[in-house]
Amino acid sequence: GLIPLTYMNSTAAIKAFCGERNGLVCTSSNAKAAFEWAFARAKRVLFLPDQHLGRNTAFAMGIPLGETVLWDPYQTNGGLTPERLRAAKIILWKGHCSVHQRFLPEHVDRWRAAEPGVTILVHPECSHEVVAKADRVGSTEFIIRQVREAAPGTRFAIGTELHLVHRLAQQFQDKWIS
Repeated sequence: GLIPLTYMNSTAAIKAFCGERNGLVCTSSNAKAAFEWAFARAKRVLFLPDQHLGRNTAFAMGIPLGETVLWDPYQTNGGLTPERLRAAKIILWKGHCSVHQRFLPEHVDRWRAAEPGVTILVHPECSHEVVAKADRVGSTEFIIRQVREAAPGTRFAIGTELHLVHRLAQQFQDKWIS
């Protein structure tokens, strides 16, 4: 009754763990499709290693936060009661991307105050609180497409890997990107 899914940016050992248990490897672009695939085969998903991508994908699919639990590998039974674990639809591994973890809700608030009309784009590996405050959320491909297709003069604050933000700012100098 449990299918493991992992994010592409994980170790070979985690990918092998999922493969050996009939699970799947996904990207941020196809995470929703991976969840749908898993739920067609089981009642629950173990998503690792990035808790934020798992939580944000599930929430975007209409799965309430209360149906997710966080499995802490350093705690007995993941720090969960057997009842809470059995009731969960999504079990999230307590892991995250150190780059995306740096973006905080306060950063979104500061950008909105400093740049009225700015569009906040974030990657789904950001925390749920950041994602909830953003204007748009999506994969790296999604972020690139949003910037490329925007009208000249559009202002963006982007919560993702810094090298991508710099490349976008250089490539699309007709837009304000930070």
